[in-house]
Amino acid sequence: MKNKMSFISILSILFFSFIYAQDVTLSLDGQNLNYVSTENIGGIQFNHDGCASSASGGDAAAAGFTITATSNMVLGFSFTGSYIPAGSGTLLNLGSSDCVVDSFSGIVFSSNVGSTLNVSFETNSDPVCEDESACNNGEVGDCAYAEENYDCDGN
Repeated sequence: MKNKMSFISILSILFFSFIYAQDVTLSLDGQNLNYVSTENIGGIQFNHDGCASSASGGDAAAAGFTITATSNMVLGFSFTGSYIPAGSGTLLNLGSSDCVVDSFSGIVFSSNVGSTLNVSFETNSDPVCEDESACNNGEVGDCAYAEENYDCDGN
């Protein structure tokens, strides 16, 4: 009976580890959409609020992905079956630093064998400057302002 209970406990741990594991973690760094992945990435698709309409490059392009970026969606995959190997790097250059985590929805990533990957965004507890009149609007950190009678470039 003890061996049976141990077996069931191990199966439960493996099952819940599998369900709640994150295969791909995304993060934003200026214009870059970065990733850390425990699985090979065979395809990407996500909706956006207009901030990534010129997405290109990164490891997706290096892997030979065809990348289509429209005014509200990005799609990337390979016609030859190539993939982005498990690891980390810059997935795409979004073409704009206007993207924030809330800019993205409908995120679907697949592995190189067609299985769906679990995707999450890295959460950052640092404050983001949201004041449009600040010199560092949209960046992590407290808002910074130009000195009186100067612009953000010091002119």
